[in-house]
Amino acid sequence: MEHGGAHNYIAEYAPLFGFALVFVLIFRRLGLGATLGYLVAGALVGPQLLDLVGDAENKMVIAEFGIALLLFLVGLELSPARLWRMKNDIFGFGLLQVVLCGIAISAVIAFGAGFSGAAALALGLPLALSSTAQVLPMLQSAGRLRTPFGERAFSILLFQDLSIVPLITIIAVMSRNPADAGGPPGWLLGLYTMLAITGLVLAGRYVLRPLFRLIGNWGERELFVFAGLFTVVASAALMQALGLSPALGAFVAGVMLADSPYRHELEADIEPFRSILLGLFFLSVGMLLDLSAIAERPLFVIAMALALIATKAVVIFGLGLAFRMGWRQALGLGLLLSQGGEFAFVLFAQAQNAMLIAPEGVSVFSAVVTLSMATTPFLMMLTRRFRAEQAEPQGEREGPVSDGSNALIIGYGRFGQTVGQMLSAQGIGVTLVDTDIEMIDVAGQFGAKVYYGDGTRIDLLRQAGAGEAELILFCLDQDQVSAELVEAVHEAFPKASIFVRAFDRRALLKLKDSPATGVVRELLESAIKMARLAMEVVGVDPSEIDKTEDFYRKRDRERLRLQYEAGDMLAAREAITQRPELRFSARREQPEPLPSEEVSDDDRP
Repeated sequence: MEHGGAHNYIAEYAPLFGFALVFVLIFRRLGLGATLGYLVAGALVGPQLLDLVGDAENKMVIAEFGIALLLFLVGLELSPARLWRMKNDIFGFGLLQVVLCGIAISAVIAFGAGFSGAAALALGLPLALSSTAQVLPMLQSAGRLRTPFGERAFSILLFQDLSIVPLITIIAVMSRNPADAGGPPGWLLGLYTMLAITGLVLAGRYVLRPLFRLIGNWGERELFVFAGLFTVVASAALMQALGLSPALGAFVAGVMLADSPYRHELEADIEPFRSILLGLFFLSVGMLLDLSAIAERPLFVIAMALALIATKAVVIFGLGLAFRMGWRQALGLGLLLSQGGEFAFVLFAQAQNAMLIAPEGVSVFSAVVTLSMATTPFLMMLTRRFRAEQAEPQGEREGPVSDGSNALIIGYGRFGQTVGQMLSAQGIGVTLVDTDIEMIDVAGQFGAKVYYGDGTRIDLLRQAGAGEAELILFCLDQDQVSAELVEAVHEAFPKASIFVRAFDRRALLKLKDSPATGVVRELLESAIKMARLAMEVVGVDPSEIDKTEDFYRKRDRERLRLQYEAGDMLAAREAITQRPELRFSARREQPEPLPSEEVSDDDRP
């Protein structure tokens, strides 16, 4: 029996994932985004068309965990520094956009479609939210995510993601479901919310951070993944037990770890689970679409989609002008955020459970959201010429921060500290990544923010901002950076110049065919410096010291060239520098010791 059940379970998911793979590839190729591919695939395999997969409701229950993971990752983005830097756009522009668009769309639904006030609000407020899952990849692929335009769009999306919690509360207050009426009063829910958030914040500081520190010291990546998922599940379960939104718990869990050194590692570890479960969520939405209800009112669906797009585009365009954006940028922002979003599906389900919307209405307006999402790539392509007539002003950016920094330094030991401090002295923003917990703690005492994570992983580099960085500097000790790794990093982030700290000559030779911009032997310059100081102490004439250094460097480069060509460390053994004729050609009487820290800045390396 169990075997048969397992067989059925696998037989259901095989066509589901197969259709998803095909349609996501097609829609990605057409520039329409993965979300629409999932929705169409779900509708095709669902019970109303091919009927290859059943029980969409149970799959939706599992898939809603993807929403919790999405909110957890949103919370991880909310470090205090970033919140403060974007506060006007997040809590000013974002708040006005959700409120004004929600009221305007609710009015259109109430007067244009004849819905009651409560039903219009239950539909209009969710439609004010845009699709984070669609817009952010579009910005990233266009290289605009870290521009002022991209950051403003991200700020609005961020507030929209935050607003799901109060929107769920509003729907609960308007609920007509007797089961909801028997729940605790609003003031008690508010008290529960405050207590739960306080408890989660304290747990994050005094339980989770020490836990992640312990796991980091052990170097167990599997435990790190497990601990991250446990954090999300436990926080969401606590909120659900109190009758609150599980999404709120996941979000708070992310916020309380946003400023921790483990942020990038958690993002990299949780992201695959988030992607898979969010894809399953969209597949389930597609399966649950009532296609017959849509087929009965196709003109209504098209009209409401056009009304949604026009209303949001006009409101956001007006807000953009009010916030001193150029009209082309304001138009681009309005069109980019004109679609409905994935959280509308969640809120529609909440409104249906609250008996504010009939199931047929949920299907129709879910189709409105889907159609509006399909139009966004076309709108952006059709209006590109008008929006691009005036080059986007870059302006003066606020000081560099860890997110979107110009340089990503992997390894913050003695070598990386010098590199990082010199780059920072020139105003070059750096993001620092290391796996040494003790070093991270010590660096924090000196005001340096070092994130925990394995910087040789492509996914973690991407989470840390390597896609926008101009420099990626591997300052790791020993022989940890291979030519294959450099090749993979270059392929993933072609815009960045890559520099590598080589442990010795052997490591240097291994990187000879890599696309690294520069490879530096970690001890070469300090060894040359010590040799110069030693020769000065025993009285060698400064001009002879210069000649000796020049001669050594030339012979060393020649040896490297021959070793590169031969692929053999033993090549050019006869070229090892030995010049007895240079010995002490001019000694000083009783030389004074010369500590390295007293060497003049004019001295050579």
